[in-house]
Amino acid sequence: MKRKAADSEEPFHKKRIVASNDGNHQLAFRSDLFDDETRETFRQGYKQSEPYPHAVVPSLIEESLLRSVRREITSHIHFTLKETDIYRIHQSGDLANLSHLDAESLKHLPSLVRLRDALYSSDFREWVSEVTGAGKVSGIKTDMAVNVYTPGSYLLCHDDVIGSRRVSYILYLTDPDHPWKQEWGGGLRLYPTETRKNKQGENIQVPLAEHCLNIPPSFGQLSFFAVRPGESYHDVEEVYYGPDLEADGGRIRMAISGWFHIPQEGEDGFEEGVEQAQAQKSSLAQLKGASTDFDEPQLVFRHFDEPRTVMDSKATRKEIDPGDDLDTDDNILTEQDLTFLLHYMTPHYLTPDMIDDFSSSFAEVSVLQLEQFFNPAFSAELKEYLAKIENDDDVPHASKAYHPSTWKIARPPHKHRYAYLQTGEALHRDKCPISRILADLIHSHAFKKWLALITGLKTKSLIRQSAIARRFRRGRDYALAHPFQGETSKLEFTISLTPSTGWERDAGAGKARQDKKKTGKKTKVNEHSARMNGHDDKDKSKEVEKVQVSIPDEIEFGGEEVYMAGDDDEDDKPGTSASEALPTVGKKPAHDPAVYKAGEDHDDGILFTNPASWNRFSIVLRDRGTLRFVKYVSQAANGDRWDLKGEVEVDEAGWEAVEDGEDDQEKGDDESNEDDSVDELDDDQDEV
Repeated sequence: MKRKAADSEEPFHKKRIVASNDGNHQLAFRSDLFDDETRETFRQGYKQSEPYPHAVVPSLIEESLLRSVRREITSHIHFTLKETDIYRIHQSGDLANLSHLDAESLKHLPSLVRLRDALYSSDFREWVSEVTGAGKVSGIKTDMAVNVYTPGSYLLCHDDVIGSRRVSYILYLTDPDHPWKQEWGGGLRLYPTETRKNKQGENIQVPLAEHCLNIPPSFGQLSFFAVRPGESYHDVEEVYYGPDLEADGGRIRMAISGWFHIPQEGEDGFEEGVEQAQAQKSSLAQLKGASTDFDEPQLVFRHFDEPRTVMDSKATRKEIDPGDDLDTDDNILTEQDLTFLLHYMTPHYLTPDMIDDFSSSFAEVSVLQLEQFFNPAFSAELKEYLAKIENDDDVPHASKAYHPSTWKIARPPHKHRYAYLQTGEALHRDKCPISRILADLIHSHAFKKWLALITGLKTKSLIRQSAIARRFRRGRDYALAHPFQGETSKLEFTISLTPSTGWERDAGAGKARQDKKKTGKKTKVNEHSARMNGHDDKDKSKEVEKVQVSIPDEIEFGGEEVYMAGDDDEDDKPGTSASEALPTVGKKPAHDPAVYKAGEDHDDGILFTNPASWNRFSIVLRDRGTLRFVKYVSQAANGDRWDLKGEVEVDEAGWEAVEDGEDDQEKGDDESNEDDSVDELDDDQDEV
């Protein structure tokens, strides 16, 4: 159940040859599934379920068939790790295309073919239609694949609304000899919604920040629900690392996931125009969902030159921030500027020579990073404060209203989720280090001038700024990719304030892994001998099956902030199959802007990556269309990701002045080069 770009086209119909005798397919299912009483029980349960209609069917498939399917998958299909902003999953090829395989390939997958045909048989499709009340579904347009979640894998919140999908389903193939435990994670989590009215007076379903139902995996269990635009929000909980993965069978969450689609032309239930109408409805729902009307937080941009009182508790007296009108020295930091900034910042970052170096570097690459941004005294105070909070959210504090344990939670979860604190004049009453940075340093005229100087801009060209403190909690938080749609480029800065360690590890790290294989190599993650499980090696029926997946050589903590180039509208090129046994199916965009780890040879479009770190300042120039996201923070991380995020609006004339300055510099360089050439020519003539 992966997300596709909202404007991507539905791939061509994945057609198969349907068996002529569907009656035999009933033998693949549990014996009572098609009984009237069973059908009615699931229909009533589906209708009454919350937060939206769904059903869970235990032991859907006859056990011996499902065990055989699992053996075929582990023996003949290889899984490739793929990461985007929304998921980290090991993926296989497209099972809907099995009919296109040659006889030699098909003979290795007879049970898998039988299972696929049973799931899309007329009997089971009718059963699904009656239980869900969603209408007829197609037996021609099939859509299914095997996904494997290993520890550290997840799928973030989305609603599955794409094209002609009518019903989503997941059939679990977890290890039957190592029953799944809920504390291992990997559950299907459903999100409730609330109805809000937008500016046009339309009712919009907005998902709440937290799920209300967690359905843990179980071998042979089927979970399914009708796809509902703006309502069927769900995610897959991270599969958590454990102290002894060997004893837990590797914690391999294998499942066949897919969709039933609207009937195609020539099928029972086909209606002219229904698919187009649903596609239009889906697109409309996506447009409404993309609206920022109900996003929390709402970015609040404030002018730098608003009257404000300097609040730093170490200042000897109260000072009024001068603002642009009162500042006569636009090109240098005045004594008053330096006195104020030195309360917070490392001194040598304020010297003219360093500022000139920063400006030159930023003009060349549009990115600047500074380590040890805050001075030692303030840094120590800030780190002590944050470390205590990570160890105990109930740290006593004079102003509980701004304590991180009371911060609001960003939503909706199909866009982002994290704890946050916004700037505001009320923060002046709070003396904690984070509040002082937000209310005192970030919005000061001195800091504005410093930003302008290190980026080569005029101080007056920096118009407004929004700033926010963020806490990405491990095992919970993230920010999905979104493009910048403004007409004029802007500055964005991040002050990384993560007190925990281990986020940036060298090649020798990752000793917590139990299986040290090189990244990208085939690794059977739950491979261990039968003897280790208390069985004799000769007892082949008891051996743990070996799932073929490519895994990294160390635990991924996530939490990095990533800037990527947007879609470049290249022509589609054939996709590549992740399975050794299954062929390439359909086409995909040549450059998926959300994919940033899909192989070493893939041009991933990454412009800048900013891992969680301590006391690091980063600033970037963000152009229209550039994507930004923060990776989900794994529960395995040593702590939470903390940072302060600022966005600065720049007057268009400010960028024009920079471009004019660059043109003048290039012209001067060219003239200088011409003079040098003339001098060299004269020297050569003298030598002759």
